[in-house]
Amino acid sequence: MTWTRIWTRVLVVAFLSAVACAQAPSSQEVDAVYPDAHALYLDIHENPELSSHEVRTAAKLAARLRGLGYEVTEHVGGTGIVAILKNGAGPTVMLRTELDALPVEEKTGLAYASKVHAKDDAGRDVPVMHACGHDLHMASIVGTAAIMARSKNTWHGTLMLIGQPAEETIAGAKGMIADGLLTRFPKPDVAVALHVGNLLPAGTVGIVPGVYNTNADSLRLTIYGKGGHGAAPQTTIDPIVIAARTILALQTITSREVKPGEMAVVTVGYIHAGTKNNIIPDQAELGLTVRTRNAEVRKQVLAAIERITKAEAEAGGAPRAPLLDHYESTDLVYNDPALAQRMKGTLEAALGKDNVVIEDPIPASEDFSYFVEQGIPGFYFSLGGADPEKFAEAKASGIMLPSNHSALFAPDVDPALRTGIAAEVAVLRGLLK
Repeated sequence: MTWTRIWTRVLVVAFLSAVACAQAPSSQEVDAVYPDAHALYLDIHENPELSSHEVRTAAKLAARLRGLGYEVTEHVGGTGIVAILKNGAGPTVMLRTELDALPVEEKTGLAYASKVHAKDDAGRDVPVMHACGHDLHMASIVGTAAIMARSKNTWHGTLMLIGQPAEETIAGAKGMIADGLLTRFPKPDVAVALHVGNLLPAGTVGIVPGVYNTNADSLRLTIYGKGGHGAAPQTTIDPIVIAARTILALQTITSREVKPGEMAVVTVGYIHAGTKNNIIPDQAELGLTVRTRNAEVRKQVLAAIERITKAEAEAGGAPRAPLLDHYESTDLVYNDPALAQRMKGTLEAALGKDNVVIEDPIPASEDFSYFVEQGIPGFYFSLGGADPEKFAEAKASGIMLPSNHSALFAPDVDPALRTGIAAEVAVLRGLLK
């Protein structure tokens, strides 16, 4: 190799390194927006709203983005918001956050812990908590939006920020698309999102090229019986006993019907039956979640659930076949491998190589996949949320930290929020060259 070629390669590497560093926000940029982002986080965490009811949350996010100079449209697909900032010719990049919280009673003991109760769609009074980190996602996107609006000299194109409702009920993305998200507004060339969790320490991010998570199917099973006095079970057909046998039988699907090594989960998350200890009810209702990665396994598991629930009801002498309602579903999230590899370099330049890890696919699911299925390359990455010291202690002891959806879930806000903002800005600048 000649000295000319060597020197050319050195110059190219130096140039690319300089470009990557330019994409990373400075600590001063993050510091400038952090107080406002943190204040929003505390407010939203303390005032969570259930899926499809995120009226206050959406209004607050819309007001912040409008104040930063974004063109904001509200009530897209319900409570969804779309914020557009145009900055000359270039690609359109979508960054999405979720708006909704969960029917969970918070037990973190934090000074700003939620004490909110609300009526769910069935009219039941339930506690509400941001147990999945969507509050931190919203705070991150506001901080990111502020930096991007104040540094237009670092990027070109159209930035599209999405506040999506009802992620937890797998309805929000579909609803926004049905309401014209991709026809009323510029269709994105790339879609980006992140998710905080305790699987990584705060200050780090994780990348999964290709398959990121799982398909999800939500089922509602109603088992019918014949009610009567608890002291005279021979005069009844007990749906609770049938439900108990059904729950146990369903667990044999993954252990005895799915090929070992294939990913499949069948979980019964709730059972509702009866009103009093000495009354056998007429029916019992079960809520199931099913997670898979392979399309054929998904079909196999759903068919097995239908077969087992019918057989157990017949074996128990039920007066009619059970009702199985497949009311929610979403496909797995797929990260474009080339895009993921490109963003890995961008994030390493912004956060440091040791703070960017390659992860295995996770068993959770979410409806970001609806955007990807519209032909939009997607990049969905993980944001570390665990206190670094507690993470190290848990890893050494083999004890799991509270997961998302736990009443004890509480991200280590600083540095998780700072890292979320820095990561999002770096990714957006990298894509909006």
